[in-house]
Parts: sequence; structure tokens; C-alpha cells
Amino acid sequence: MLYSRAMSWTRRFVLAFSAVLAVLAAALTAAPAAQAHEERPVTFPDGSGSVPVPRTGEPDLLVCKTDRADFERRVAGFPAPLKARNLALYARCARQGYRHLQQAVDAVDRPGMTIAMLPGLYEEEPSLPAPTGACAALKAPRSALGYQILSYEQQRRCPHNQNLVAILGKKNLQIEGTGASRLDVVIDARYAKLNALRADSSDGVYFRNFTAQRTTFNSLYVLASDGFVIDDVLTRWNDEYGFLTFASDHGLYKNCESYGNGDSGIYPGSASNINDGRGYDVPRHSIEITGCRSHHNMVGYSGTAGDSVYVHDNEFDHNMGGASMDSAFPGHPGLPQNHARFERNLIHDNNEDYYRYVADGTCARPPVDRGYEEGVVCPQISMPPGTGIITAGGNWNLYENNWIYGHERAGVFLSAVPAFIRGESAWGKQTDTSHHNRYAGNHLGVDKAGRAHPNRTDVWWDGQGSGNCWQSDTGAGTPYALPSCGTRRGDVTGDTRRLAGEPAKLAQLLVCADYDVRARRLPAGCDWYGAQGIRRVETQLALGIAAVLALVGGTLWWRRLRGGRLAGTAALLGLLGLALDVAASTRSLTPTPLPAVALLLTGLGWTGLGLALRTRHPRRPVFAWTTLVLGVLTLLDAFDKAVLMIPWIPVSPAWVRGLLGIVWVLWAVIVAGARRPAPSPEPAGSPA
Repeated sequence: MLYSRAMSWTRRFVLAFSAVLAVLAAALTAAPAAQAHEERPVTFPDGSGSVPVPRTGEPDLLVCKTDRADFERRVAGFPAPLKARNLALYARCARQGYRHLQQAVDAVDRPGMTIAMLPGLYEEEPSLPAPTGACAALKAPRSALGYQILSYEQQRRCPHNQNLVAILGKKNLQIEGTGASRLDVVIDARYAKLNALRADSSDGVYFRNFTAQRTTFNSLYVLASDGFVIDDVLTRWNDEYGFLTFASDHGLYKNCESYGNGDSGIYPGSASNINDGRGYDVPRHSIEITGCRSHHNMVGYSGTAGDSVYVHDNEFDHNMGGASMDSAFPGHPGLPQNHARFERNLIHDNNEDYYRYVADGTCARPPVDRGYEEGVVCPQISMPPGTGIITAGGNWNLYENNWIYGHERAGVFLSAVPAFIRGESAWGKQTDTSHHNRYAGNHLGVDKAGRAHPNRTDVWWDGQGSGNCWQSDTGAGTPYALPSCGTRRGDVTGDTRRLAGEPAKLAQLLVCADYDVRARRLPAGCDWYGAQGIRRVETQLALGIAAVLALVGGTLWWRRLRGGRLAGTAALLGLLGLALDVAASTRSLTPTPLPAVALLLTGLGWTGLGLALRTRHPRRPVFAWTTLVLGVLTLLDAFDKAVLMIPWIPVSPAWVRGLLGIVWVLWAVIVAGARRPAPSPEPAGSPA
């Protein structure tokens, strides 16, 4: 009988929990889709290529402008040998060179050629006009951002519908500036094209020593290429990305810089998924990023399906967020994201607030009028500002020996992303992210000189996933207790295997996802966009729950339990716990034991009420036991959040007590409202 009842309760819980997840999934699906990079269907390269090496001989083709006086002014301050070389190249270019980069690209007739661009401003005037004729009538699907998603054949037919310079199918092409710095050669799209330079299916392409800027999408775009290098290139002032590489392999970014971008400065999205199914030890990475600085963007680095990327010795600073990888957008091959490796990066002071430019209407103006050159950035998606490293649905990522400091929200942020967000409906895949992410040996809250620059909290984690761990010297986070990493990769002390994150945190993520830069919609209730105090969804939830429980519990005590010392003490403890929970919700960004203390007091209150109900109302034993179980679950929740995350349960106690709490409230209303039983009549003939 006991086993039968236990199985019955287990089935009921599973059904109830499934219903909650289904409602959450429906709500997330109904929320407006976040906007991201959309491209034609592509597959990864076969991996037979290699990272190209720079050529140092004389260039095959030259590009220069005709204003010699302007050119001489530009090279006047160069070191003598470099100045002499540029003057000689200019004389040659004046005789047999090209005036626009696209002309030189079109003249490339064999693999292995080099194009040299002499100092100057390249606006590529022949490529700037809007398409006409057949190119203006191409039939192709449109992205959520409004641009057409063209096939490769359409790109070849109409290369300048979207691109200032189109490099299509060229092999082992090197394009380099000849100036003393990357600012001496500037390619400027003047916000008239999606991309300043697009290298599509161009294996072995090498870019060096120039600047690309001012587009309605991204400055330098490498797509479906096996082998590329971005070397000493600057990108800036774009609606979306500075550098975007997609569905590519054998790539190297080095000594680059990017700023002023509405999404990220560096975006290695859908990097070749060569390590799927492996553990931490992998034979190679598909893309390496080193020696770069990305600053004053929405986020310094990001990558949907940023798989097998090795990111080391870079600096990501003064963005809204330092670095981000995710599995949150459909249409990206290689999902879910896996096997990024971050080492020796400086990730600091990413606290910019660019959402204000959405709120005040600046980002609703045409791009040329927004003020990008004066520091305006128009954030394209929702993200938690003031955060160092964000992992939204990633697996097998290594974050080791980085300096992560000076963040007003969190040093690292980890949350799961269910598979239906990326368009996969199989139930077995809905919990396939947020596993085996290792944060070890990082320098949290201090700079390289050892000076203290604390993060407000070192860790924000929704609690979902397995195999995730943090170094033992991690400062207080949310949750307050975290699984710790062993010396060897893969060793975890206190490992948990949760199927869902904390309900309050999931509610926050759901509310905060309702962002739309084009509709100027900043979600009310989300502190990412400035909500404070009672306006925050966490505080509203805590206050609403506290009000309901105080009203129902108080009525129950008044109608059925008043006069008893135990019941009175329990009621006071419960009220104090609820009040502390509301107070703690207003400080959820700051790690504190206050939420656990609130749960402890609330749990003691429910336990005391349960014991009082057993004594005062023995004819309602099931309700009394339910109240006791609710008290025990609340105490377990306090233990789970403050002392040790309980390792053997599939969901946190918060889920179980939340579902049981709904049942208890309804039951308590019935118990409190029921009539008191009439006293039994005296037997006839009994003495007076």
C-alpha cells in the first residue's frame, strides 16, 4: 500500500512538473523571436584546408587613389623605408593599378595572388548605388531584420546588392594595406551596404593591416571558407558585427580590434563543429583568436554555435558584456554550442548601458544619423549588462586562467537553453545544454597587478545541467553554494544533474527575453533594462507569493489555530520569513545568505503549523502531514541554496515546494472556510 501511494505521488509530480515546463515552453515560444544573423543553408568545410601564412613578396595587384597630394600627406610621417616603398608602389599603381578594391578583386585570375591597398579612403563608389534591373527584382526569403537571404548563385549574379566588396570563390587571396597602421587604409561602406567586405567560399583568404567600417550589418564577413586569417584589422561602427565568420574552419584572428558594434565586435558563429562528442581533450580547434581587443560594443565576443574556438590572450572590456556563446538562435549549424576554450584573457569592466539609446529613440533613426562615431551603440538582442562571460546553452567549455573583474552584475553567467528555442522539438533534447562547463584557475575580482576590482557577484547560474564546476576560491554567487572543480578536468565535487533551473531565475529570463530594438520594447520588470525595487519581476513574484501565503496562512491560524503557543510562534516565524524573502528579492544581484535565512524561517513556520494542526485537528491528518512536508521541503531548499546543492535530485526543492504550495493554498482555504463541527449532544439521562 505504501509503495502504491508513493508511486501515485511520483506520477502526479512528474505530470505536474511536465505541465509547468510545457507552460514555460509555450510562453517562451510565444515571446518575440530574438533577431540574429541569418544566412542561406550552409554546411561545414570538409576540414582538408589549413591556416594560410602571409606572403611577403611584391604584390600582384595594386589599388590607390588618384589624388597624389593627398597620398603624399598620408605617408609624410611614415618611417623612411616604409615611405619610400609606398612612393614607389604609388608610381607603379598610377601606371597600372586600380582605383577601387573591387576592380582588383575582379582581376584576380588564379590562386595565390596578393592585392596591396595604398593609404587612402576607399568608398568603392561604383559598388554603392542601390541595385537596378534584374538585381532589384531577385526573389529570395527575407530575414527577420528585413534583408534578403540570397543564395550563393544570387550573390555571384548581384554581388553588390548587399556587399561593398564581394570576394566570391577566390582561393588563397591576400589583401593587405601598405600603411604604417591599420588606420592608413580605410574601407568605408557609408551605411549603404550590409557588408563592407564579404569573402564567400574563398578558402585561404588573408586580410591584413586596414580598417573597415560603417555598415548596416558587419564590416568583415567570412563565410563557408576553409582557411582564413584576420591580421591587424580594425572594424567599427556597424549595426551588428565588426568581424563575422560563419561555417568556416582553420581560421585565425590575431592582433585585431573592434568597437562600436550593435551585437559583437568578434563573432565566430557556427565554427566548424569538429569536436562534437568529445570530452575536454581535443585534437585541435577550428578557429583561434589571439591578441585582439574588442571594446565598447554590445558584447566583445559572441558566437551562436561558437564551437571548437580557442580564445586566448585577448582583452574584452567596456562592453555591455565581455564574451558570450549560446545555443539560442535557430538556423546555425553546429548547435548546441560546445568546446570553446578561453585562456589568459582580460575580461573586465563590461558595464556599459546602451539600452538607453533604444529607450530615447536614437536607435530608431537611420544608421547614418545615430551617432555611432560619437559612441552610440544600438543593442540588437537581450543580454545581461555588467557581465564578464555569458554561456547561454553551451557544453564542454573551458574557462581557465582568465582575469575577470570589475563587473556590476556577475563575473560569469551560465544558463540552459531548451532545444525548442533552436527549432528542435524532440523531448529528449530539451535538457541537452549547460553541461560540463569548467571554470577553474581564473583570477576573479583582481587585475593582473593584483589590485582588487571585485565583481558584484562572481557567479550567476540558473542551476540546470550536470558536470558544471567552479574553482574553490570563487566568491559568493547565486546559488550561494556551487559544485567545485577538481585538479583534473572532469573531476567535480558536489556535482548536480538538474533538469530545470531555479523557477525564479527562469521567470526572470523569460521576462527579459521580450526585447525588440526595432519596436523600442524594453521589457518592464527586467533589471537588465533598469527596473528597480518593486518593478523587478523577482520582487513582484516574491511580494505576490508572500501576500497570498500571509493572507491564507493568517486566516488559517485565526480560524483554526489561534490561542496555541506553537501555532502563534510558527505563524510569526512564517511571516518574518516571507518579509525577508521580499527584502532579499530586491538584492538578488548581491550574493547574500538572506534568501536562505528567509527560507529557513518560512520552513520552520510551516513545520510548526503542521505540528499544531496534528495536535489541534487530528481529524485532518493528511492536511497536517502536507503542511509538515511543505515545511521540510522549504528547509531543504534553504540547505540547497546556502550549504550544498543536493546532488541526487532532478530538480531543486523549489520546484517541488512550489507545486505542492499551490495545492496547500487551495486546501488551506477550504480548511479555513469550513464550518466548525457542532458539539455532540449529551446522552439522555446523563447527570446534570
